[in-house]
Amino acid sequence: MKTIFLTSAAVLLMSFAAQAEDKVKVIDGDSLEINGKNIRLIGIDAPEYLQPCYDTNNQKYQCGQKSLQYLQKLVDNAVKRGDKIKCHKESVDRYKRDLSTCYAGKLNLNKEMVRAGWATIYRHDMFQAEEKEAKKTKRGIWQGRFMHPEIYRVLKRYGKM
Repeated sequence: MKTIFLTSAAVLLMSFAAQAEDKVKVIDGDSLEINGKNIRLIGIDAPEYLQPCYDTNNQKYQCGQKSLQYLQKLVDNAVKRGDKIKCHKESVDRYKRDLSTCYAGKLNLNKEMVRAGWATIYRHDMFQAEEKEAKKTKRGIWQGRFMHPEIYRVLKRYGKM
């Protein structure tokens, strides 16, 4: 009897420790890597890492890096609270990344990136209200001028940037 109880307790402790040791890496403002699995936050598009934007004073800043930093802060805060980053896969993109809605505890990371103005909506009707509010209140990239990330990628690919 005691042996069965101890074995069951040991198995529970091992599975909890494995979950607690998830390796979450923020790649950019709309991509994560969790335990080696590449995940793209579905429905949003964040500025590319080296993409410049312009603030209210027309000063150039690295909005792609700011976007990454904001997502990193959300992930770090969740980890400090003891919340797990959970992603719900909806499909797979052409780069074999899981297209997912991800949560830090109860916080929808996809929605929060748009709400905070560090990502735009992308090929989805999701998060339109959040984007409208970010524009209205000039949050994140909406504080000044920026090129939509999809256009920036295309121009960069063809050497126009």
